[in-house]
Amino acid sequence: MDDNFISAFFAAFGLGLSLILAIGAQNAFVLRQGLRRQHVLGVVLTCAISDALLIGFGVAGFGELAQRLPWLEPVMRYGGAAFLFAYGALALRNAWRGGAQLEQADGQGASLGRTLAICLALTWGNPHVYLDTLALMGAVSAPYENKLAFGLGGATASAVFFTSLGYGARFLAPVFARPAAWRVLDLLIGVVMFAIALSLIW
Repeated sequence: MDDNFISAFFAAFGLGLSLILAIGAQNAFVLRQGLRRQHVLGVVLTCAISDALLIGFGVAGFGELAQRLPWLEPVMRYGGAAFLFAYGALALRNAWRGGAQLEQADGQGASLGRTLAICLALTWGNPHVYLDTLALMGAVSAPYENKLAFGLGGATASAVFFTSLGYGARFLAPVFARPAAWRVLDLLIGVVMFAIALSLIW
């Protein structure tokens, strides 16, 4: 393993972690599924594989395609905002109702297919994901000779983070044994979704 590989890998790993640590729609969903212990493996794999693909596209030069298609950015931006508003409204409704979420946490949650569909929509329908993975990661990778190492570093950071978030959430289970904690979580998720959606529009 040469110095070019190591430097590119760890540069991308550090950048990937710094970008993904911010609270967002995808992270909030993974945390919620981890707390409920429902389809955690499927959700973690979906997020990690999606990020790996997006980072790969970014390193391969997707940014140039976006520049050649000026309509692509506003379509992703407003479409993503609409979805985040809808998901945020559902989270706020759950916070208001409260009891339904506790029943789901006890094992009556959504099916695997529906859960992964929501996960994919939150991942691929959020323009911030494209900004981080395609545009920013792609731009930062430009000076590095070993593009493969850079892509692997970013993908590894994503996999480590989502695995830690999804499976580490169970340690917070005693806190979320109380009905109020689930309502607060859903309230925070709803606020985050609305904030991201508004930032996309403004």
